[in-house]
Amino acid sequence: MTSSPVVSEARSASPLGSLATLFWTTGPTEEKPAAAYLMVYSLGDGSDGPEAGEEAMRAAVEGMGLTVGGPVVDASEQSGVDAHLLVEAQQAVLTLPFLKLQCSVPVEWEAAAKKLGHAYLVCSVRPWPEAAPGGPISEDQLRSFFAGEDPLAGGAHVVLPVRRLQG
Repeated sequence: MTSSPVVSEARSASPLGSLATLFWTTGPTEEKPAAAYLMVYSLGDGSDGPEAGEEAMRAAVEGMGLTVGGPVVDASEQSGVDAHLLVEAQQAVLTLPFLKLQCSVPVEWEAAAKKLGHAYLVCSVRPWPEAAPGGPISEDQLRSFFAGEDPLAGGAHVVLPVRRLQG
């Protein structure tokens, strides 16, 4: 896994700080096909420090119609979720009220997202300064980030439909 930078230098003047994304897949197993995951997180380097960044991320996530620590939301069934994902030609375009990004995704991630017709989005309110954009992130580092807490407690979780270009 490799994290992707999301944001311009102007973001560092914001309480959110630098934002990054991480794409990964799980499976397949005998019971389940491969699943595509992506996470948006802050590095905690915002203008007012990590605590203010966490509160700013919480407000941003709640502003898009999600509840931090709440249940997994299926955006295809709830029209109030302001999040969109386009996946095509090993590129993902994620649009949230507080960011828009386009970045390359692994072949296996794109295949899993298209096969299932959705990806699982995690908007983490907890900063992750150790996961600098562009650097490799191991499965152990990802597990460690979620260790010791209810995985749902530290963010908002959305099953996000995958849109494709019409041809």
